[in-house]
Amino acid sequence: MMTEGGNLYLVGMPGAGKSAIGRHLARELGREFVDADAEIEKRTGAAIATIFDIEGEAQFRRRESEVLRGLSGGGGLVVATGGGVVLAAENRAVMRGSGFVVYLETPPEILKQRAARNTGRPLLDGADAQERGEKIEQLLQERAPLYRALADLVVTPGESSAQVAAKEIAMMAKKLCKPSL
Repeated sequence: MMTEGGNLYLVGMPGAGKSAIGRHLARELGREFVDADAEIEKRTGAAIATIFDIEGEAQFRRRESEVLRGLSGGGGLVVATGGGVVLAAENRAVMRGSGFVVYLETPPEILKQRAARNTGRPLLDGADAQERGEKIEQLLQERAPLYRALADLVVTPGESSAQVAAKEIAMMAKKLCKPSL
């Protein structure tokens, strides 16, 4: 349950709109917005793709967990998480214990369109359109059950604007939470 001191975490696949919606949602709720991937880049001085290339996925996931633990103590944040944050049980426990989790359940077709326009996603880079589509389907099959099990609220933003989606999420979250929002 979200309270004034708890964080609101956005989870979902790469391309779900967590960062874009998160910025608007933070404004709607009068909270600070933090993009966990941007925080990792700021702390390391390197792009996520570079961290994956040099250190590998396991080291990136360690950094991701470390940043999430740090953010969990901040309180009152809207946090856009990385798409794979739910893979670690520790991360799921941190989010569950320190806030309210919203899963942005985005249809695969939209994820594929966005992946085609957006580079810098290490697990999808270097693949042609068909390979990216297959990888998105594989990741979605692996992660969707984790997102759903963790979520306090599941929202399908579809193709609505980030601002419209944020307003809808804010309204739903306020209904589900203590009046302190």
